[in-house]
Amino acid sequence: MSLSLPEIAPALVAWQRSHGRHGLPWQVSEPYRVWLSEVMLQQTQVTTVLAYYERFLQRFPDVAALAAAPLDDVLALWSGLGYYSRARNLHRCAQQVMSDHGGRFPPSAELLATLPGIGRSTGAAISAFCFAERVAILDGNVRRVLSRVLAFEGDLAQAAEERRLWAHAAALLPADAADMPAYTQGLMDLGSEVCTTRSPQCLLCPLQPVCRASAQGRATEFPVRTRKLKRGQREHWWLWVEREHQGQSQIWLTQRPATGVWAGLWTLPLYDSEAALKAEARSLSGHTRPQLETGLTIKHVLTHFDWTLHPRRMVAPQAEPAVPGRWVSLRDSLDLALPAPLRKLIEAPAFGA
Repeated sequence: MSLSLPEIAPALVAWQRSHGRHGLPWQVSEPYRVWLSEVMLQQTQVTTVLAYYERFLQRFPDVAALAAAPLDDVLALWSGLGYYSRARNLHRCAQQVMSDHGGRFPPSAELLATLPGIGRSTGAAISAFCFAERVAILDGNVRRVLSRVLAFEGDLAQAAEERRLWAHAAALLPADAADMPAYTQGLMDLGSEVCTTRSPQCLLCPLQPVCRASAQGRATEFPVRTRKLKRGQREHWWLWVEREHQGQSQIWLTQRPATGVWAGLWTLPLYDSEAALKAEARSLSGHTRPQLETGLTIKHVLTHFDWTLHPRRMVAPQAEPAVPGRWVSLRDSLDLALPAPLRKLIEAPAFGA
């Protein structure tokens, strides 16, 4: 027996209640917790988010605590989760909720989407889960599910086609607003667990009877997006300058500018070439040949480019690099907001052949 399109919502709600994910810590109706999870889950797997989510709630149990915290503290807890603009927007959003909305998240997707870091789909998810608003979401998982069910041929790289899919998503919403949390979670679960990018498990899908892409044997051809991301390449040299101070090993760290890659994070001095790094190293060692440990190369993958980093390590007990910064003990450095590759380097230093 096949479904008709109007039966999609009831089938999905029933599937979610019996087979979907339950017991995740953010599956509550409290807007702060749902918002925090939605931001963390953008471009990040559930298994990775779980530990960060719990630590965040321990340190910032509510929106007021997050708004009052220094940005450095927020970035430090976010360190390793990546896409740091999310953390900066999280902090700005909390402050705006306190200043403009009396500490309460506005109860509509339209108003939520005006807050920093909350786009149309995230605002809709918060509103559907917490306020049972009949409003569509269209994150990556949902875009994939609906484009396959509808065999949507429109190129989602084009804004007009994206708007068409939004309209379809709105038309498929359940009639009863009370079903919105289960329906919204069901779409997310289906995209994450069953209707996956490369290996969709069509035989396990509750929407398989009505899925046009599955019927045509073309599931992996959707969604259609012709514009491909052109990845860039970058290469830099990192100077690890170390000294012993009061029985502790310290390194020189500098804070990145407020905009750009790793904005606001603490990192090693960065150089465009090995020659520039060696010139700095010579100045630190009194123009004698510096003892630089080499042999390590780090490949760091970001959204738009691949970054090759070459750490070089030296001891300079009496000198400081020209790059503004401060000495930090290796132990204390792990409490700062560090980019993931530097955190790994500090936790398990590995230089030389």
